[in-house]
Amino acid sequence: MPNFQDIFKNDIVRGTALGVSAALVAFAAIPLIITATRPLARVALKTSLLALEKGREAISEAGEHLEDLVAEVKAEMVADREAFNEAVAEAVEDNLEGME
Repeated sequence: MPNFQDIFKNDIVRGTALGVSAALVAFAAIPLIITATRPLARVALKTSLLALEKGREAISEAGEHLEDLVAEVKAEMVADREAFNEAVAEAVEDNLEGME
């Protein structure tokens, strides 16, 4: 009959015993790990949500600035077009007066 110590000299038995032991320890430690890391997870989530909110605000402000810039450029284009049309109208009038 094999001795108890002889059983653990076999690599397969030793590896199986270590694997089962590790699984039992991990199974027992999971609730402790979850309990210990919960405050850290809450802080990380809170920080992420605050960063997300700040990012949304920054993007919103950038969008408003861009809309203002587009409105200014459109107003300049309208003013330039009106000035061009007035210059053309004056040139046509001057040419018509010169032909008379």
